[in-house]
Amino acid sequence: MAFIEFKGVTLDLPIYDVQGRSLKKKVMGMGRRNTIAEDNEGVIVVRALDNIDLRFESGDRIGLIGHNGAGKSTLLRALAGIYPPSSGAIERDGKVVPLLDIGLGMDENSTGIQNIRLRGLLLGMNDAEIRRKQAEISEFSELGDYLDLPLRTYSNGMRVRLAFAVSTAVDAEILLLDEVMGVGDASFLNKARQRMEDLHSRAEIVVLAMHSNSEIRRACNKVLWMERGRVKAFGLTEDVVHAYEANIAEEARA
Repeated sequence: MAFIEFKGVTLDLPIYDVQGRSLKKKVMGMGRRNTIAEDNEGVIVVRALDNIDLRFESGDRIGLIGHNGAGKSTLLRALAGIYPPSSGAIERDGKVVPLLDIGLGMDENSTGIQNIRLRGLLLGMNDAEIRRKQAEISEFSELGDYLDLPLRTYSNGMRVRLAFAVSTAVDAEILLLDEVMGVGDASFLNKARQRMEDLHSRAEIVVLAMHSNSEIRRACNKVLWMERGRVKAFGLTEDVVHAYEANIAEEARA
């Protein structure tokens, strides 16, 4: 059975391009004094995750909520293994597929068909799996003869369709998603929504970040509320989302 466990995970991210005393002072004064500091060499360091203890298990559909900069995307990247913890440990059991940048691995000078293979390999598919799924991916993208043309000839919408079609053809035990992407007109969007639901159903664990509380309520059975790199609350969807919305309303009144 798939699982993910965070054990006292802290993640510090250095910001090497912050130069100059005035700019450093501005960064240090951003209201996060406990999470922004200088290291011994004068490099600005942001504490992106702070002593996280969590466990996700098979059947969990986790929604990540919180203000911009709360640590949601960083948590997903730590789950994916992109960011190693500065301290603590992350344990996983199950094939992890991160759909955090659906255009990653696409090549401008390669055709659509060639990009299906490139993106598929990046997502962990083998050649046999890509060949088996290529016709279905091509049909879903609705790109027709354009699949024989270089990616540089595609509109932005066509690129997203192709990337979405490939990315959602994966078989994952642990699926990581950062926001739901727009993929075209209303008819295609309906197809894309159903495809996302099918993808969710195939995975044992789904962790997703999005700004729509209604979508969180629809898709998730648990919610993790992040604030300044820390866990503010973690529990049943309605309980946590209700508390989050009440907090936002209180902040607005203040």
